[in-house]
Amino acid sequence: MPNILASVGDGSVTLTAEAVKRLLERGEGDAALLYLALLRHHGNVQPRSLASELRWERIRIENAENTLREIGLILPQTADLEPADEKPSYQQTDIIEKLEQDAEFRSLRTEVERRLGKKLTTPDEAVLLGLYDYLGLPADVIYLLVCHCAERVAQRQGEGRRPTLRQIEREGYYWARQGIDNQAAASEYLRKYHERQGLLPQYMRVLQLGSRPPAAGEEKYLLAWLEMGFPPETVAVAYDKTILKCHELKWPYCNGILKRWHAAGLHTVDEIERHDHPGKQAEKEAPQKDEKDVAWMRKYIRQRDKGV
Repeated sequence: MPNILASVGDGSVTLTAEAVKRLLERGEGDAALLYLALLRHHGNVQPRSLASELRWERIRIENAENTLREIGLILPQTADLEPADEKPSYQQTDIIEKLEQDAEFRSLRTEVERRLGKKLTTPDEAVLLGLYDYLGLPADVIYLLVCHCAERVAQRQGEGRRPTLRQIEREGYYWARQGIDNQAAASEYLRKYHERQGLLPQYMRVLQLGSRPPAAGEEKYLLAWLEMGFPPETVAVAYDKTILKCHELKWPYCNGILKRWHAAGLHTVDEIERHDHPGKQAEKEAPQKDEKDVAWMRKYIRQRDKGV
């Protein structure tokens, strides 16, 4: 039988027999098409970045991506995805082409420039395109990301200060690792973030650091302690122990105390006191036992005297 496939160029992709078997057994055409698109890019792009190329709605490409993960044809979401990974090096021609062909990206660039109050340079646009095209983050999520970074920098460094696109990129990769890739997930993350931020002043006060906002390095410790489940009162105890030993606040030493308590399952002041001073707890319980014995004896004597 003659070959009926039309020749459309020299480029080729290769499917292994096992990959074909898994795709046929699953029987989902979208998954097969997405897999072919990924092979065309040699697996060097995130699946969701191909939505515009395939002309699919994002929900459609997400379903196809999940199918490929389930049948083991693409790797699970990895935690070591970093901006330093191998990623496309977008040139000015790539950016111009994307701006001309993709109205959503064009609108995103305009809104980001407005939010940051500056015109994006070509390297800035390349970073933005990486978030949109390589990571596959939706435009509305990227805009929330930019606003979040801008607010955080303004709070830490003062009004008028703006984040760099590299700072935004690092946070974008963090969002991607956490699976924050839709508006609902982004909104929930930001809600929890602001909730945690509202608690930080209490921790700063018990550490005798006043009302100033924590520096970036300090904030990492405080957020980690919050994540472990330590209330400010427990941090205050760890602070006292740190001062007694070091005569000043040394964050690593204080963190070491809290990490040991966390590993032992101790989080409240009462739990720590019972663990450190078990005898005191016994002393508290002993009088209660004596009082019960005395009450029983008195009742017995009264009944005896009445001749019961």
